[in-house]
Amino acid sequence: MSTTTPLITADLVAVDLAATERTDVTRRLIELLVAAGRVTDGDGFAADVAAREAQMATGMPGGIGLPHARSEHVVVPSLAVGKLAQGVDWGAPDGPARLVFLIAAPASGDADHLQILAALARRLVHESFRTSLLEAPDAATVAEIVTREVVPS
Repeated sequence: MSTTTPLITADLVAVDLAATERTDVTRRLIELLVAAGRVTDGDGFAADVAAREAQMATGMPGGIGLPHARSEHVVVPSLAVGKLAQGVDWGAPDGPARLVFLIAAPASGDADHLQILAALARRLVHESFRTSLLEAPDAATVAEIVTREVVPS
C-alpha cells in the first residue's frame, strides 16, 4: 500500500448522513472519493459496487454496511465512511446499518482490498470500536480512530 496516500482522511467521512437507501448512501460516499481525486469515474465505480452488492449483501451484525469493490476507476486504495442519522437496510440479519464503510480498491489491488476488508472486519466485531465511531464528534475524529485501529503501521 502506498505510504504517501493515507487510506482515510477527514474529507472521506460523512457524519450525520441523511439517506434512506443503500444506493443513496453509496453514491454520497463515492462523491467524497471523486472530490478527493481517488476515483476517476463515480458512475463507473458505482456500477462496480452495485455489481458486488448484487452478489452478496454486505451488511454485518452491529449496524454495519461494508460495500466494497475493486475497480479500474479507483486510483489509490481508499476508505470512505458514512455515519447515518437513521439506519439504512444493508441486508444484515440484525437490522439496519448506522455505519457504512465503502472500500475502494484499484482493479490491480487484490491484496490491498482484502487486507483492508479483513482488518476492518476484525475491528468491527468489537462493540467498543463501533461505539467510538458512532460517538465521534466529527469527521477528523472518525478518520483518526479508523487509521489508528485498522491501518497497518
